[in-house]
Amino acid sequence: MDLGLAGKTALVSAASRGLGRASAFSLAREGVDVTIVARRSGPLEETAADIRAETGVGVTAVTADITGVEGRAKALASCPQPDILVTNTGGPPHVSDFRRLGRDDWTDLLDAYLVAPVLLIQATLDGMIERRFGRIVNITSIVVKMPAGSLELSAGPRAGFTGFVAGLARQVVRHNVTINNLLPGSLDTDRVRENMEVRARDAGCTIEEMYARRAALAPAGRIADPAEFGDTCAFLCGAQAGYITGHNLLLDGGRYPGMF
Repeated sequence: MDLGLAGKTALVSAASRGLGRASAFSLAREGVDVTIVARRSGPLEETAADIRAETGVGVTAVTADITGVEGRAKALASCPQPDILVTNTGGPPHVSDFRRLGRDDWTDLLDAYLVAPVLLIQATLDGMIERRFGRIVNITSIVVKMPAGSLELSAGPRAGFTGFVAGLARQVVRHNVTINNLLPGSLDTDRVRENMEVRARDAGCTIEEMYARRAALAPAGRIADPAEFGDTCAFLCGAQAGYITGHNLLLDGGRYPGMF
């Protein structure tokens, strides 16, 4: 399917690896010129080179932390009027007990999972409305619909952001601007592998055994490839997806047990 995106521009945050990287790749394969942002220059430049080599589209790499004012300004200076915005932030720190966190810790979490994506949307939305085309995809988490112990640091701020998106998406869709959230479950990213290694060490088992346990949590019986996620992101950005907005789409292999 031709998604009708050739010649469009996209700004993708946290794109040096994992789900952000997969999303940038999938958009580039559709002919989208991408500006990718991440905090670490080395992995980011490697990703930019890989995308250029495979797709031939324009790729701009911006080393910045979009949770801060200066980082957002730097990213937006490189891509001030994107047709597509993909917001993404790495997972929260592993904290076994929320009582160990102080006010500054919570402020950092709110900046990352609520304030930063809201301000990126605020900065780019009106241009999309004027051009009568815009696609915003926010990479959040399955914990928004299925909170779990030790992941409340992610679930709380993300739930607030989800509420913000729900209202805004219904205001702007008449302008052919859609806003949706993608909620990943278990995907085979670097971060998941790192977490698996820690969990396997703590449990006294092999990494292969820990992967098998995680895979068994989903009815699909496997951990997904990030490319599957990236292609789903690209579809939501496509011209054909203009009637899909305000949704929280799970990519979890059926793990979420609810009907809605």
